[in-house]
Amino acid sequence: MNNRRLPIIIVSIIGFIVFMTLSSSLFYTIEATERAVVFYPFGKGLDKDNVMTPGLHFKAPWNDVYTYRVNETNSEENMDVLDKNGLSIHIDVSVRFFPIPEKIGFVHENFTRDYVNILVIPEVRSTVRQVMGRYTAEEIYSTKRAEVETAIKDETEKILNANNVHATAVLIRSIVLPEQIRSAIESKLQQEQEALAYQFRLEKEKSEAERKRIAAEGESRANLIINNSLTNNLLKMRGIEATLELAKSPNTKVIVVGSGDDGMPLILGNN
Repeated sequence: MNNRRLPIIIVSIIGFIVFMTLSSSLFYTIEATERAVVFYPFGKGLDKDNVMTPGLHFKAPWNDVYTYRVNETNSEENMDVLDKNGLSIHIDVSVRFFPIPEKIGFVHENFTRDYVNILVIPEVRSTVRQVMGRYTAEEIYSTKRAEVETAIKDETEKILNANNVHATAVLIRSIVLPEQIRSAIESKLQQEQEALAYQFRLEKEKSEAERKRIAAEGESRANLIINNSLTNNLLKMRGIEATLELAKSPNTKVIVVGSGDDGMPLILGNN
């Protein structure tokens, strides 16, 4: 009985060993941050339209699997470029990107898994040089740095998107100018700021002088209106009204009406 089972056991062991040996060729795992495409040498070739998603997958041993990371990747580039006037500038640029997951088959077909060195970095460096050549060192260093970054990102993204890679950001980390040029630019910027501050003070003083002039003109017109309206009869009437109010005071003893200058009342006997 045992002799009959022995060949079965031996075959099972051999089969298990063969299975374990071939398992690495039969099964493959795609991580959460990865996608893959399969190449069928005896079939349709590279299956660009069928992208393998995360999980465990089965394949024939003769088929090849190409796995790509599709999470965002960062690349930093140091380079020397020329500005609009031909001045040499050293610049550090950082670009963040990732291959479009559903398009990695096309990325592999055109650039292979070395697409970063074949596509991304050369295009970024080329775009940086082209954009920098449109601006002066002073603009790149100070007034138009954000505009330069936006132009580099937009143009880089346009090129990479056309090749199924998405650029999320292109940042200028640092700009190094020749010391003499940098000092001249900083001095000019300081003088411009001082001129702006002086202009602001002048405008403020002009505004204050205008305010005072308008206030004085208003006060002058008000006094003119009052003087024109103060006739003798009106003054007498106002004096009589004031006298009547004062007569109500318990401290008033004698009131003589019509004995003052211009016929205005007099009040005598105040305590």
